[in-house]
Amino acid sequence: MTGTPGTPGTPLRVGLVGYGLAGSVFHAPLIAATEGLHLDTVVTSNPERQQQARTEFPDIRVAATPEELFDRAAELDLIVIASPNKTHVPLATAALKAGLPVVVDKPVAGTAAEARELAALAEDRGLLLSVFQNRRWDNDFLTLQRLLAEGELGDVWRFESRFERWRPQLKGGWRESGDPAEIGGLLYDLGSHVVDQALTLFGPVTTVYAESVVRRAGAETDDDTFFALTHANGVRSHLYASATAAQLGPRFRVLGSKAGYVKYGLDPQEADLREGRRPGAGWGTEPEELYGRIGAGESPLTGGGTPVPTLPGDYPAYYAAVTRALNDDGPNPVTALEAAAALDVIEAARRSARDGVAVTL
Repeated sequence: MTGTPGTPGTPLRVGLVGYGLAGSVFHAPLIAATEGLHLDTVVTSNPERQQQARTEFPDIRVAATPEELFDRAAELDLIVIASPNKTHVPLATAALKAGLPVVVDKPVAGTAAEARELAALAEDRGLLLSVFQNRRWDNDFLTLQRLLAEGELGDVWRFESRFERWRPQLKGGWRESGDPAEIGGLLYDLGSHVVDQALTLFGPVTTVYAESVVRRAGAETDDDTFFALTHANGVRSHLYASATAAQLGPRFRVLGSKAGYVKYGLDPQEADLREGRRPGAGWGTEPEELYGRIGAGESPLTGGGTPVPTLPGDYPAYYAAVTRALNDDGPNPVTALEAAAALDVIEAARRSARDGVAVTL
């Protein structure tokens, strides 16, 4: 038993903690679009966000504190935690102890040890604990997975992945705080995505080298980070996470013994969700001019290689998989132990950047 499903044929009732960027842009719309789930309650103490939630979902209940949810745990089937990073562990712990399955936004915790403790608690209680690593359902990532499965690149030698932005001015807020308790900075934010994707594609890592820099005036935490990973199977991953990239590189550049694949541009799903668009016909697709290219010996920017149609991105697949898992009809789409493995790499990267050495895992 992985969860506490409701009456057969009725939607599972979801309590969503947090209605900032993660809660309002990602989780609430995706939950609402998932057959078998019902967004029952949103938790936020901010009056403007409470009104926003009521406007967007007129039939929901609104609570000011997570404790209000836990006090009526019997009325819910799933808790989704989309609040600031520092609250992930205590809120997930409280939810599991209240007997509720949990989805936690990334990063699930500040340390791999905490992530494994949460996983053990969920296992002990017989409850689902899943981590929202939505970038596994990006259009380019799904396309690359297909190319690798079909052997189109041969043996992969190097995987380059960039999640770069040009944000020379600070935005403020906890994500840019230098307080370690906030678990801010790009290592934990965008780094959680690029590391998770590398591990999903190429498996465990044996050594980590990283450079993590604070570049913007007034910044308190890392805003320009590079990881070099050596996987146990010999693949080398070079990962970039930056808020200070004046010229954006390719999202993926994957080099193999037969060919390479180069893809520019970000999956459109986040932008669409931010603009208020919702999953439906044509969701996650992109125009042909954004297709990546596969080939050897030429640059894709000068016409080299062959365009590869990009598979549609599919963030809704995550919550569909969570629903099946709660109904004992499929596996947990992203386990806390998988997230812990990514945190092992992130913690090693912090040590490497601090000490200027490669770290062996």
